[in-house]
Amino acid sequence: MKKVLVTISVFLITLITVAQNIYTLDKNHTKVGFSATHFGISHVEGRFKNITATLKAKKEDFTDAVIEMTADVKSIDTDIELRDNDLRSEKWFDVAKYPTLTFKSTSFKKISGKNYKLEGILTIHGISKPISLNVVYNGRALNPITKKSSVGFTITGKLDRKDFLIGTGAGNSVVSNEIELKSNAEFIID
Repeated sequence: MKKVLVTISVFLITLITVAQNIYTLDKNHTKVGFSATHFGISHVEGRFKNITATLKAKKEDFTDAVIEMTADVKSIDTDIELRDNDLRSEKWFDVAKYPTLTFKSTSFKKISGKNYKLEGILTIHGISKPISLNVVYNGRALNPITKKSSVGFTITGKLDRKDFLIGTGAGNSVVSNEIELKSNAEFIID
């Protein structure tokens, strides 16, 4: 009887594992970006160049999706080396102490059509906070070269940098507290 239960358990675990699609990030077609207002008159945009992410889902509509993302904060890029080095310093991200930022989803709910709400925990500067993001599912396509399917998403949201103790010495008149997030992500099914 014990042998039968073990066999059934192994079969069920295998079935669950096989049924789940695992998608890996296509770094060549993904951008994790942000924008902050400078002096209240213009937007400075940036991105993290070195990121990893996975998406796991059993359902075709992704309503059971689990998403994890890690960004190497040292890879921050605003197109100005002096500003990037300042952002890496202890005044802002303090990359020597906090080299990565992470996101782990807690839910992915379909709102209507191709619109979703992504909830999760964002950890920056050693501080973890819940965040809610808007997602548009852009569709699925077959890559004619690799013969693998890809799915694409546009993700937007906002956060308050002071919630994560980022740049607490800089006033809101210099750099906005509110940071706009925008990412375009493409995942390849393995």
